[in-house]
Amino acid sequence: MALIKGRYVIVYFSVLYLRYRAGIVTDEMLSMPKAPFLAVGLLEALGAATGMAAGAILSGASIPVLSQTFLVWQILLSIIFLGRRYKVNQLLGCCFVAIGVIITVASGSSAGHSLKEAGIFWSLLMIVSFLFQAADTVLKEVIFLDARQQLKGSSVDLFVVNSFGSAFQAIFICVLLPFLSKLWGIPFGQLPNYLKDGAACFLNVGTLSNGCDGAPLLPLLFVVVNMGFNISLLHLLKISSAVVSSLASTFSVPISVYVFTLPLPYLGVAASLPTGFVSGTIILVIGLLIYAWTPSVYPTSASPSPPNV
Repeated sequence: MALIKGRYVIVYFSVLYLRYRAGIVTDEMLSMPKAPFLAVGLLEALGAATGMAAGAILSGASIPVLSQTFLVWQILLSIIFLGRRYKVNQLLGCCFVAIGVIITVASGSSAGHSLKEAGIFWSLLMIVSFLFQAADTVLKEVIFLDARQQLKGSSVDLFVVNSFGSAFQAIFICVLLPFLSKLWGIPFGQLPNYLKDGAACFLNVGTLSNGCDGAPLLPLLFVVVNMGFNISLLHLLKISSAVVSSLASTFSVPISVYVFTLPLPYLGVAASLPTGFVSGTIILVIGLLIYAWTPSVYPTSASPSPPNV
């Protein structure tokens, strides 16, 4: 994880440098206060650490169910810190999206039984992990909003936020390595050898070959696709809101579930679709449409409704 995050930092700052040379990123953007970026890095590191701790105990079927608290946290935090108000159709749409994801992923599985077996502590820890992640996205929205005032109407470049946020996250992850090594079941003294073996597997060199099929092409493709996905979501957050970005990302859930049913290389035996895949996907799409639907407003003597978010 630390190695991957280090690669992200190198790529992000390389792109940031090129955009600075091209005049897209200005000195004013780079001179913005770094405290918010430090907070972003801390929240991302805490979210990753707590998520990995809980994820090591919880089953794969239960995690997508608990992940729907991420949207709830985002709505609550945006109400508290951004003063945002949501219409009934928007809240209803969010509920439909969450229900659709749960049905799509957890249907036919023993998610409820798995949660009971894992215990309440690990479930709560995973929920706290999504609280950190939701706070991170809302804080990024605050950064974009404040930047418009600091830069006199201009907006801060995406790669300024991504680069400094990822750099601070990498620093905090390094600080948390003793804690993370316990989660991985690796003595802290053996961690350098573990990282060395991980780098060898990533590059597919040396005697390590078991479980490294497709390297380095597949890991590099993962990094490229994941970075593109994260940048796209951050751009959507910049032009809309954290909640809208989260809702859009949920549409990737049924797509990824379906992709794993295809006979693709390195995936082994293709999985079968969950029993509730179609119905869950339909409910998810209906939720997105309900959220995006803007009711007709007729002139009345009442005060105008707050703007749509």
